[in-house]
Parts: sequence; structure tokens; C-alpha cells
Amino acid sequence: MPHKNTDRNRRPLEAFNQRDLDRFLALMDPQLEFTSRVIPVAGEVHYRGHDGIRAWWNDLLAVFPDFRVEFLETLDLGDRAVVAARVSGHGAGSDAPFEQRIWLATQWRDGRIVSWRTCDTEAEALESVEATE
Repeated sequence: MPHKNTDRNRRPLEAFNQRDLDRFLALMDPQLEFTSRVIPVAGEVHYRGHDGIRAWWNDLLAVFPDFRVEFLETLDLGDRAVVAARVSGHGAGSDAPFEQRIWLATQWRDGRIVSWRTCDTEAEALESVEATE
């Protein structure tokens, strides 16, 4: 079971890196609530549903066209998980690269993600998944 859950937490990242929005959306519940690390800066609270994911996808890739997410490891908590990942890329029109470690707090139901929060620290991600219990 842990191997299956690790694979399921890789699939959205693989779809994103392949820029396969349809496959990415197929893994997301239509009522998904997504919280990005940059939302507090933008003044928004959450992206919701497939339309919200499309907006996030387009906004992110407009600023970071070569944005990549590398799966590092997962802490499997059944229908919830904390995923460690490394993000990298360049800003649009910039040669300056960035690379950062992030943590994703996810909750799954019926084979789809119903909650996805991107966090700056593992502790923040753990706190987020514990709050969904």
C-alpha cells in the first residue's frame, strides 16, 4: 500500500512537468481547494475547483515558463500525505535560476486530490494535514 500511495503522489507532479493539464485535472476533485505558497503575496486565499487550477497553472507558467517539480519523498498518512519536492526554473525573461525545497500537504478521496496546500516547511505541511483529520 505505501508504494501505491507514493506512486499516486508522483502522478500530479509528472503530469505538471509534462504540461499535461488534462491529466493533471483528472487527478483533482472538481471541488478541490488549492493553496499556493505565493497566494498571501497576491492577496488571494485559495484556488478552487478545476477553473481555479487552470488559472493557477496559467499564472504560474506565465511567470516561470520552465517551472519544474522534482518528487523527493512522501510521508504516507493513508488518505493524506506530505510530499517533499524540489522546484526549479527561471523567471520569464531571466537567466537567473531558482531552486527551492517545498512540501505539499495533500488529501485524497476516491482517487482524486480534494485538498492541496504548498508549504515552506515540513512542519507546516504536517500541521496542515493534521488539521484535515
